[in-house]
Amino acid sequence: MRKSFASFLLNFRQHLRNRLACAVLLALLAITTDTARADERAVKSRVQPVYPELAKRMKITGLVSVQATVDAGGKVTDAKATNGNRLLGGAAEDAVRKWKFVPGEGVSVVTVEINFTMQ
Repeated sequence: MRKSFASFLLNFRQHLRNRLACAVLLALLAITTDTARADERAVKSRVQPVYPELAKRMKITGLVSVQATVDAGGKVTDAKATNGNRLLGGAAEDAVRKWKFVPGEGVSVVTVEINFTMQ
Protein backbone atom coordinates (compact mmCIF):
# COMPACT_ATOMS: atom_id res chain seq x y z
CA MET A 1 0.00 0.00 0.00
CA ARG A 2 2.85 2.40 0.75
CA LYS A 3 4.27 1.82 -2.69
CA SER A 4 1.02 2.75 -4.42
CA PHE A 5 0.69 5.90 -2.26
CA ALA A 6 4.25 6.90 -3.13
CA SER A 7 3.60 6.36 -6.81
CA PHE A 8 0.36 8.36 -6.47
CA LEU A 9 2.30 11.28 -4.95
CA LEU A 10 4.92 11.07 -7.68
CA ASN A 11 2.28 11.07 -10.42
CA PHE A 12 0.40 13.91 -8.73
CA ARG A 13 3.58 16.00 -8.51
CA GLN A 14 4.36 15.39 -12.19
CA HIS A 15 0.78 16.31 -13.08
CA LEU A 16 1.10 19.60 -11.14
CA ARG A 17 4.40 20.40 -12.87
CA ASN A 18 2.82 19.80 -16.27
CA ARG A 19 -0.15 22.02 -15.42
CA LEU A 20 2.14 24.73 -14.07
CA ALA A 21 4.28 24.58 -17.21
CA CYS A 22 1.15 24.91 -19.37
CA ALA A 23 -0.09 27.86 -17.32
CA VAL A 24 3.27 29.64 -17.63
CA LEU A 25 3.37 28.98 -21.36
CA LEU A 26 -0.17 30.32 -21.82
CA ALA A 27 0.66 33.43 -19.77
CA LEU A 28 3.74 34.11 -21.90
CA LEU A 29 1.73 33.60 -25.05
CA ALA A 30 -0.93 36.03 -23.80
CA ILE A 31 1.70 38.66 -23.00
CA THR A 32 3.32 38.23 -26.42
CA THR A 33 -0.05 38.42 -28.18
CA ASP A 34 -1.05 41.54 -26.24
CA THR A 35 2.24 43.27 -27.09
CA ALA A 36 1.90 42.40 -30.75
CA ARG A 37 -1.66 43.72 -30.80
CA ALA A 38 -0.62 46.86 -28.94
CA ASP A 39 2.00 47.74 -31.54
CA GLU A 40 -0.75 47.82 -34.15
CA ARG A 41 -2.64 50.70 -32.46
CA ALA A 42 -2.27 53.72 -34.70
CA VAL A 43 -1.91 57.21 -33.29
CA LYS A 44 -4.87 59.43 -34.18
CA SER A 45 -3.48 62.71 -32.78
CA ARG A 46 -0.17 63.66 -31.16
CA VAL A 47 0.75 66.49 -28.83
CA GLN A 48 4.32 67.72 -28.97
CA PRO A 49 6.13 67.75 -25.60
CA VAL A 50 7.18 70.98 -23.94
CA TYR A 51 10.98 70.99 -23.78
CA PRO A 52 11.96 71.42 -20.10
CA GLU A 53 13.80 74.72 -19.57
CA LEU A 54 16.59 73.11 -17.53
CA ALA A 55 17.14 70.47 -20.22
CA LYS A 56 17.35 73.25 -22.82
CA ARG A 57 19.96 75.13 -20.80
CA MET A 58 21.97 71.95 -20.30
CA LYS A 59 21.53 71.07 -24.01
CA ILE A 60 20.15 67.63 -23.16
CA THR A 61 18.78 65.73 -26.14
CA GLY A 62 17.78 62.15 -26.84
CA LEU A 63 15.04 59.56 -27.06
CA VAL A 64 12.59 58.85 -24.27
CA SER A 65 10.56 55.63 -24.38
CA VAL A 66 7.08 55.95 -22.90
CA GLN A 67 4.81 53.04 -22.11
CA ALA A 68 1.21 54.20 -22.55
CA THR A 69 -1.90 52.36 -21.40
CA VAL A 70 -4.68 52.95 -23.94
CA ASP A 71 -8.35 52.16 -23.32
CA ALA A 72 -10.73 50.71 -25.92
CA GLY A 73 -11.81 54.19 -27.01
CA GLY A 74 -8.24 55.26 -27.79
CA LYS A 75 -7.71 57.48 -24.74
CA VAL A 76 -4.40 57.24 -22.86
CA THR A 77 -5.15 56.36 -19.24
CA ASP A 78 -1.55 56.14 -18.02
CA ALA A 79 1.93 56.96 -19.30
CA LYS A 80 5.28 56.02 -17.79
CA ALA A 81 8.76 56.85 -19.11
CA THR A 82 10.72 53.60 -19.23
CA ASN A 83 13.95 54.71 -20.86
CA GLY A 84 15.79 57.96 -21.51
CA ASN A 85 16.92 61.04 -19.61
CA ARG A 86 14.95 61.76 -16.43
CA LEU A 87 14.81 65.48 -17.13
CA LEU A 88 13.00 64.74 -20.39
CA GLY A 89 10.84 61.88 -19.06
CA GLY A 90 8.21 64.00 -17.33
CA ALA A 91 7.63 66.16 -20.39
CA ALA A 92 7.35 63.06 -22.59
CA GLU A 93 4.82 61.47 -20.20
CA ASP A 94 2.72 64.66 -20.08
CA ALA A 95 2.63 64.87 -23.88
CA VAL A 96 1.73 61.20 -24.42
CA ARG A 97 -1.13 61.45 -21.88
CA LYS A 98 -2.75 63.93 -24.30
CA TRP A 99 -2.41 61.65 -27.34
CA LYS A 100 -5.38 59.91 -28.93
CA PHE A 101 -5.17 56.46 -30.52
CA VAL A 102 -7.47 54.70 -32.96
CA PRO A 103 -10.15 52.80 -30.98
CA GLY A 104 -9.48 49.08 -30.56
CA GLU A 105 -10.49 45.99 -28.64
CA GLY A 106 -9.96 46.36 -24.91
CA VAL A 107 -7.09 47.95 -23.06
CA SER A 108 -3.63 47.75 -24.59
CA VAL A 109 -0.12 48.91 -23.70
CA VAL A 110 1.76 50.80 -26.40
CA THR A 111 5.41 51.84 -26.28
CA VAL A 112 6.22 55.08 -28.09
CA GLU A 113 9.44 57.03 -28.46
CA ILE A 114 9.73 60.79 -28.13
CA ASN A 115 12.83 62.38 -29.67
CA PHE A 116 14.04 65.58 -28.01
CA THR A 117 16.36 67.59 -30.28
CA MET A 118 17.81 71.08 -30.01
CA GLN A 119 16.89 73.42 -32.86
